[in-house]
Amino acid sequence: MRQRPALTPLVGALPSTVPFVGPEAQERDRGRPFRARIGANESSFGPSPRVIARMESVARDQWMYCDPDNYDLKQAAARHLGVGTENVVVGEGIDGLLSLVARMYAAPGDAVVTSLGAYPTFNFHIAGVGGQLVTVPYENDKESLDGLLKAVVRERAPLVYLSNPDNPMGSWWEAAEITRFIEALPETTMLVLDEAYGELGPASALPPIDVARPNVIRMRTFSKAYGLAGIRCGYAVAEAEVIRDFEKIRNHYGVSRMAQIAGVEALADQDWLHSVVARVAAGRTRIAGIAETNGLKPLPSATNFVTIDCGKDGSFALKVLQNLLSRDVFIRKPMAPELDRCIRVSVGLDHELDIFAEELPGALAAARGN
Repeated sequence: MRQRPALTPLVGALPSTVPFVGPEAQERDRGRPFRARIGANESSFGPSPRVIARMESVARDQWMYCDPDNYDLKQAAARHLGVGTENVVVGEGIDGLLSLVARMYAAPGDAVVTSLGAYPTFNFHIAGVGGQLVTVPYENDKESLDGLLKAVVRERAPLVYLSNPDNPMGSWWEAAEITRFIEALPETTMLVLDEAYGELGPASALPPIDVARPNVIRMRTFSKAYGLAGIRCGYAVAEAEVIRDFEKIRNHYGVSRMAQIAGVEALADQDWLHSVVARVAAGRTRIAGIAETNGLKPLPSATNFVTIDCGKDGSFALKVLQNLLSRDVFIRKPMAPELDRCIRVSVGLDHELDIFAEELPGALAAARGN
């Protein structure tokens, strides 16, 4: 038997898994496409027509490498948020930025705090650097600010993750509560404040940006409200020295030329963003109504999805999900204890929600054994 190069002990001990099984993989396994793709929190409304036209006009230019400084997009993001370009770093979506944060602030063996059931890609990156996750249960379907703070202090954690609005429950905290949490954190603990859904929730949930504070990194993305999940582009805002630390390890050619151009155009078309936000709000209302018609409880949401309490345990909710999948409706569900009683349905196009409304009664009946 041939010998092979040895992995590092850290990587050798990790499972060969990914945080998500994509709808494409499920379609390959099933041998047919989904009729309604309403599970990945994408925007079926797509990007602005202005963005599409600009991307089409520069398609021929993709033979060139991207600008490794992300100059134009950093300028646009800084103007959009009213900060300096020295306060912005661009990355391959929030996922790519989380990978950098894990490398920057979590040494092997360090305790890193997050909520039990929160965004699993963060956990994936912490495992990749040898950090030790400390998880805090949700309270009343919201991330527990007090619980997270207590865990940070108890564990002397160098890093804590919080999303607001939240995935997978769609819940949110008002800005005053987030500010209270930030001010109570030890100065030596870095907060990753994931605001991927920030454009879709109430403005009152977003605290003013304070780039003088060195222990907060706020993250935004073009994947949700801007309808550009496929280009993998996001940005983080932080104190200038923190941004300089990102420069030490980021992949300087990681964000494509097309992604940078699309991001600039997306930020410039705020009218389209506002129209999408309104359509998402209408879609949330429609999903909530479908749930209630079927005797289920929709949870309040500040995102582009609605989490639905199926009224029983995680086993029952899983059966509902599986029966919807068998009916060609792609959704997802939380998997953590207490949260797993729910399914999660993304806002989709009208015809997709028509299909969901048509298929949900049969899926529920099958899950109940009727």
